[in-house]
Amino acid sequence: MELHNLQPAVGSNKKNKRVGRGTGSGYGGTSTRGHKGAKSRSGYKRKIGFEGGQMPLQRRVPKFGFKNINRVEYKAINLSDLEALAEASQIQKVTVEALREAGLVSKNALVKILGNGSLSHALEVEANAFSKTAEEAIKAAGGSVVKK
Repeated sequence: MELHNLQPAVGSNKKNKRVGRGTGSGYGGTSTRGHKGAKSRSGYKRKIGFEGGQMPLQRRVPKFGFKNINRVEYKAINLSDLEALAEASQIQKVTVEALREAGLVSKNALVKILGNGSLSHALEVEANAFSKTAEEAIKAAGGSVVKK
């Protein structure tokens, strides 16, 4: 192989389609746009969701529901998670910061403790909200509940 033998791989180089440069090119006249209609005109831009005159999907499907702007989103943590955290890190006080460090909640998340699981340790649990069953289970285990 020498410099004068080098050539690109087959199919890697394509000639550009030079449109609108006379009839001899094969792409003159209508410039591959066909005859008449909006698509043949300059400046044509199809609207988002346009389906060729058929009623578009976003107008065929009815609107329903609403988004409650006052909704408060909590990150749910179960008693079983608290039990596992207490055993793993040997702590008596579970705070939102401790849950954050353990990787259970993100930085700005509000925490709600739910009653799935059981507690064998007396823990002081600090969170933004508690379910009734979780609150009862923590107090029954000899712990305390602190709402932030």
